[in-house]
Amino acid sequence: MTDAEIRAVVGEELVRIAPEIDVARLAPAVALRDQVELDSMDWLNLLVALHRRLGVDIPEADYATLVTLDALVAYLGARLT
Repeated sequence: MTDAEIRAVVGEELVRIAPEIDVARLAPAVALRDQVELDSMDWLNLLVALHRRLGVDIPEADYATLVTLDALVAYLGARLT
């Protein structure tokens, strides 16, 4: 799966959780939660949805590294190969 495909999946799941998000306007290197104002429960729901959709385990210990869209895509991509 390419980074673009992973980014599209992340965007789709973000919109499911917060339909008001304009995924095209997200800055890939800026803290994602700040841009889309996700609370802790929404963030957890996103990670669970990505796990279900992509089959990637995301341990709680790794949550702190998944700050930006780029970091999330790179993390998922590394575990899908």
